[in-house]
Amino acid sequence: MSESQDNPNLRLKGRLMSASEIERTLVRLAHEIVEKSNGSEDLALVGIKRRGIPLAERLGKLISGIEKRPVDTGFLDIQFYRDDLTTAGIRPVVTPGAIGFDIEGRDIVLCDDVLYTGRTVRAALDALFDHGRPRRVQLAVLIDRGHRELPIEATYVGKAVPTSSREIIEVKFHEIDQNDQVLLVELVPQG
Repeated sequence: MSESQDNPNLRLKGRLMSASEIERTLVRLAHEIVEKSNGSEDLALVGIKRRGIPLAERLGKLISGIEKRPVDTGFLDIQFYRDDLTTAGIRPVVTPGAIGFDIEGRDIVLCDDVLYTGRTVRAALDALFDHGRPRRVQLAVLIDRGHRELPIEATYVGKAVPTSSREIIEVKFHEIDQNDQVLLVELVPQG
């Protein structure tokens, strides 16, 4: 996500979620995940780098608290998998332990901060399946902003925010940005 404060071409339109609203939303999502997963025995969370990682870690802690048992959390870095980059077919070497645990036969919840076109999630699915064959893969996102280019939908959505193509959602997590909030910014037309 670009930083609106550092970019003169972006104008802040408003704050969509405060720190306490994010926390309440994550508690609700954790309960939904536990309910749909019939507990957490085979459940594991995988965050999509960058802001999907703190999302997965926070949900994992909340689910561990609900279920009174640890939940595996890991992450994927999918920058080399994106189909919209001109990489001339080069794919990275994926090490089996990169996620941090075996995904074979597990119920995986992929976590990302914002669902937009669906291309990041499609790339993450490619990366995930390079590690093994989970029993089921679901998607949890903090914000679903629409504008899908691929037939991908999230199972767990914190908040649906209809946006225009000129608007940008900035999710800020304390672990990365030193604060928790979700901002709506707009690209200011030049000229």
